[in-house]
Amino acid sequence: MTTRSMSKASKACRCTSVRGQMFLTSKYPGRRSGTLNATGESRLLFSSAQVDYIRYWLHAMQLTKEVIPLPYSDCLLTESDLRSVTKVVYANGGALRGAVKQIDKNNKRLKGSVLGTALASRREMFERVRTYWAEKKGVWCAIDFEAWEYDHSVITELGWRLIGWKDGQEHREAAHVIVDEHQKYRNSKYVPEHRYDYGFGTSQYVKKSAFPTMVSDFFAELSEYGPVFLVFHDNSQDIKYLKSIGAPLEGLTYIDYTLPVTIPHNGPFVIDTSDLFAALEGATDRKSLGRVCVHLQIPTRHLHNAGNDAHYTLEALVEMAGGDPVDIQREKRWPNCTTQGVKVEFKEAEDSDYSDEEGVVGPNTSNIVEW
Repeated sequence: MTTRSMSKASKACRCTSVRGQMFLTSKYPGRRSGTLNATGESRLLFSSAQVDYIRYWLHAMQLTKEVIPLPYSDCLLTESDLRSVTKVVYANGGALRGAVKQIDKNNKRLKGSVLGTALASRREMFERVRTYWAEKKGVWCAIDFEAWEYDHSVITELGWRLIGWKDGQEHREAAHVIVDEHQKYRNSKYVPEHRYDYGFGTSQYVKKSAFPTMVSDFFAELSEYGPVFLVFHDNSQDIKYLKSIGAPLEGLTYIDYTLPVTIPHNGPFVIDTSDLFAALEGATDRKSLGRVCVHLQIPTRHLHNAGNDAHYTLEALVEMAGGDPVDIQREKRWPNCTTQGVKVEFKEAEDSDYSDEEGVVGPNTSNIVEW
């Protein structure tokens, strides 16, 4: 495509020349953003069908004397070249030009930074989660447990919140459960006591003997949606609790770039919002749920109530998974705060964790046993 022809094409379809950042893909319809296997850099992708349409449309509208030749083969990317592919939408040509400039800027940052294995994996996971979320399939269920601070085998609360799709219809549900016999076990030293401060409905009281059956029945209901995505904030402890009460976790899989680009049909899958935020922030450490919500501008109240924590965990997931690709989203949320590489430099006051006491050292949690 000549420079003059590209100029005409840009004017006619409100598109732009992208200085090597626009690539063809043979498989994916619609406009997409892709991450390269080799470097982790992003590219704006157009399908070969889109390019064909533009070529012939420009000629039919007499904007070009001849049909513009196909781009050279080095512009063609196949599935094996890409770690992730996600759909992107731009309102107009100006938004597209701005996105191209931002992609170019972000790629230069990547070239100038050293990504450790953990951060690189989280960035890939972030894009895979965005891809799956965009398909609006299956069920995405945030789960949180609370336990007695002096003996973490004593589960006091369970909370969940879900968004799922059945036959194309969206379903939402939330619950907060208190284990009746464990009401006498109160927290105050290591974490605040907010058991009776559920803010999104009425708490349920369940006998300890009925608690495992209730959880198993709930998981059976989740499986009716298709693929099940279990969402946690710092998942290791909550998964221990689920295993201790005999929850059906066969085939539990952690999302990473090795999974297919299209949403899988097996599972269940684990998604951790602390890892998602670490990818977005460009950090290797994890932040508490309260701090994540502050940075994502999600108002919170009475954290450490299991139902509330599940609510805010899913809210954080939707904020990140429903947003732009990781580098573009980072720059939109915190402009001019990435001074080196891809790491956001928050102000000390912004990064304060006083409102959330997660991370305070408490008793050893290795004593969790089956009920």
